[in-house]
Amino acid sequence: MANYDNLLANVPTDLWIGGKWKKASDGARFDVIDPATEQKIASVASASTDDAKAALDAAQAAFGPWAAKKPRERGEILRKAYDLIMRDAERLAKLITIENGKALSDSRGEVAYAAEFFRWYAEEGVRNLGQNGMAPSSGARIFVHHKPAGLAVLVTPWNFPAAMATRKIGPALAAGCPVVLKPASETPLTMLALMPILEEAGVPAGVVNVLPSRRSGPVVDAMLHDPRVRVVSFTGSTEVGRKLLHSAADNVLKTAMELGGNAPFIVFEDADIDAAIDGAMVAKMRNMGEACTAANRFYVHERVSDEFSKKLTAKMGSLKMGNGLDDGVALGPLVNKEGLDKVVELVDDAVGKGAKILVGGKKPEGTGYFYPATVLSNVPNSAKMLNEEIFGPVASLQTFKEESEVITRANDTEYGLVAYLYTKDLARGMRVSERLDFGMIGLNRGLVSDPAAPFGGMKQSGIGREGAHEGLQEFLETQYISTTW
Repeated sequence: MANYDNLLANVPTDLWIGGKWKKASDGARFDVIDPATEQKIASVASASTDDAKAALDAAQAAFGPWAAKKPRERGEILRKAYDLIMRDAERLAKLITIENGKALSDSRGEVAYAAEFFRWYAEEGVRNLGQNGMAPSSGARIFVHHKPAGLAVLVTPWNFPAAMATRKIGPALAAGCPVVLKPASETPLTMLALMPILEEAGVPAGVVNVLPSRRSGPVVDAMLHDPRVRVVSFTGSTEVGRKLLHSAADNVLKTAMELGGNAPFIVFEDADIDAAIDGAMVAKMRNMGEACTAANRFYVHERVSDEFSKKLTAKMGSLKMGNGLDDGVALGPLVNKEGLDKVVELVDDAVGKGAKILVGGKKPEGTGYFYPATVLSNVPNSAKMLNEEIFGPVASLQTFKEESEVITRANDTEYGLVAYLYTKDLARGMRVSERLDFGMIGLNRGLVSDPAAPFGGMKQSGIGREGAHEGLQEFLETQYISTTW
């Protein structure tokens, strides 16, 4: 911890409610652990249901004045927040690495991505346009506009502690909605560190409230059953998403759910293999594979499977593993022991059923939740990792022969978040893309996430979209006024 003292010295560790730092009502706290050293780096207040009510009280008090601001006024505050985050980018990136484990280069990319949501919605919030027309049969005027939906509860995961929050806060504030955010208990420090920045940018007290807590279930459930809450936006596992949807149904809330994924990565025989390798490294290894968008199942045409597997193995094997703050490290630790154990279990299961290890595949000795970049070939259909999110630096390879065959195999999952495919034939690329049951497609690209694009999935990968204009709509209600003049 001594190496981090200067960085952590000014990081808040209490609840942010109504523009003030507060202890948990019952004094409860929990420890935050550095996954690279397994050492405690901070003790953070653990919110109770009473604290959740206080946060909603603060948000309700702030709602009217914030919603009444001109869209441009809200936009200017968001734009200033973008500038201030970029000013503090290096400090925030190091903080992400300390509590999450990802390599510093990954963290820097996340900070820039997170800030961009504020810049995008600073511009998009002024485009909350309605419509005016005449009813063809009655002659009445149809006037349609979009109002702030109301208080929003935001629940974010640990894998992108900055970006998954700003992706929700940005559109909510642009729409005129105050928020109460519950960050993941593994990584609360990044979002707490962002609060003084938002205050400096001009976000009024109560518009954004942050409740770290080890009592996530009761705290979130209490808020979803408060009649003042009208929106819940969640990013996380499908299992938890289902539970939140049940709770949200009691008050018929607007729900935005970005849930799990099981992304296929398809390489056709005519693909640019070097480009496909570069794309695979991004799709698989961004955030060490701890992403819902991570490529989970690699389907490589049998004509190019040897070349692809050799080149991917060389790339994966060259990654330097270690503490994410150290120079040259591209692969940090996984976020916690549970995540590490899950990866070990999935690899051992696949190997036990006949998969071949091309590189990695063995947890190193020593401290920290480290697992090496791993490539497995000949992964059998019975392997668990083909049906579950790996959430780690493991690529599972299978081969295919026919286009129709690989489409069927790619779609054979309850998830439908993102799919990737590589081919030089654009007609084939578009044809296959349209037949894949996924909300997003990376066609000759290993990265699809963009604040200007609608992020979200089909089937059990979620409901609604984040980013783009669709992300703004999640926090708005459409109102129709019938009149004559």
